[in-house]
Amino acid sequence: MERPNILFIVVDDCGYADLSCCGQTDFRTPNLDRMAAEGARFTQAYANAPLCTNTRVAIITGQYQYRHALGLAEPLRHSQREDPSMGIPPGFPTMPEMLRRAGYRTALIGKWHLGYLPRFGPLKSGYESFFGIMGGYTGYFTHVGDGFDLDLYEGETTVDLVGYTTDLLSDRATAYVDEAGDAPFFLSLHYTAPHWPWSAPSDEAAARERELVPSELAEGGSPRIYAEMMGVLDAGIGRVMEAVRRLKARTGRDTLVVFTSDNGGERYSKNWPFVGRKWDLLEGGLRVPQIAWWPGRIAAGRVTDQVAITMDLSATCFAAAGVAPHPDHPLDGMDLLPLLSGAVPEQERTLYWRMANRSQRAVRQGRWKYLKVAEREFLFDIAWDPRERGNLAEKQPERLKALRHQWEQWDATMLPAPANLPAPFKNLSDMLW
Repeated sequence: MERPNILFIVVDDCGYADLSCCGQTDFRTPNLDRMAAEGARFTQAYANAPLCTNTRVAIITGQYQYRHALGLAEPLRHSQREDPSMGIPPGFPTMPEMLRRAGYRTALIGKWHLGYLPRFGPLKSGYESFFGIMGGYTGYFTHVGDGFDLDLYEGETTVDLVGYTTDLLSDRATAYVDEAGDAPFFLSLHYTAPHWPWSAPSDEAAARERELVPSELAEGGSPRIYAEMMGVLDAGIGRVMEAVRRLKARTGRDTLVVFTSDNGGERYSKNWPFVGRKWDLLEGGLRVPQIAWWPGRIAAGRVTDQVAITMDLSATCFAAAGVAPHPDHPLDGMDLLPLLSGAVPEQERTLYWRMANRSQRAVRQGRWKYLKVAEREFLFDIAWDPRERGNLAEKQPERLKALRHQWEQWDATMLPAPANLPAPFKNLSDMLW
């Protein structure tokens, strides 16, 4: 079978119910809804972390981020740009690197946030071309990011362009797909939207002022501005998907498209029915919208309750391309294609998380979730209690003990958390009751 193109779409800080097909009622996302209607939508997809850098490490390596020094940053900050350990090491067999060796054209359009130049960068980690943002965010109009530097790059050179960042990324991705030739491509389209600074085209003058304020002093935004940002994002993805359909008509080659968010939603997101948001190991910080689209291989309109995690998408891309990961760096994720094609039933999973600088740990096993915050332990039946309101720790001490032990065994196989992490912004236990 001919190898498909692969389009890997990641949005930033998008809540579980920020798509209208997932429950958003304040605005519509018709293009993402169409993708879900023509493909498969996940109801129990988790991010590898409730923060961006960590999940992005999992995507590019296909492994738990805690196996890598960069994955211990919570998250990577501009102040760490000179740290030689804070990046994906050049030469590491990343997913784009392995696909490139197998004959794929590779490109990143959008957010990198996996190490700063000159030591690190997309072109040093398997991507043939790069247009986008090196750091954690950039102004949608000013293109000023971490450290108040211009953060919009063509390759490894900054470019001072006029335009709304989301549209610039969508337009570049559309052109990339339209210009595709005979070789298959792997395109990472990693938007910064709807991440702060909350800026919308209808509010440009005020937005430009907000984008020049330090993030720790950030105010502004509104549900209306957030809705407009999501509308621009959805419309841009729609343009890219139309290019994918044109490409199929022109070349006959299929394209696998996967869509997810790097973590749960932020201030203006809709995370319902879950509690918590970005930074938290509560469901609202981890549960994300996720779609897989591959007409002919994935049945249209499929809705799956399979418990999945971001690094599963990496394993799925490897499998779709027929490319084996590097033998020295086996994947931690699960190939989802057999499930999505109907060849196998949904499977019980055991997934693990930790957030050292907020004293959090969690396990999801089947319907059960173990959560520890500081010295408090919780046991939730997620199938019946997705809002994590009823702590069953005292009623089921043996199950609690077993899950605690499993987490400790798993944690011993990961890199230890650094001892000098910054203090947390808030004690999560304050939010639980």
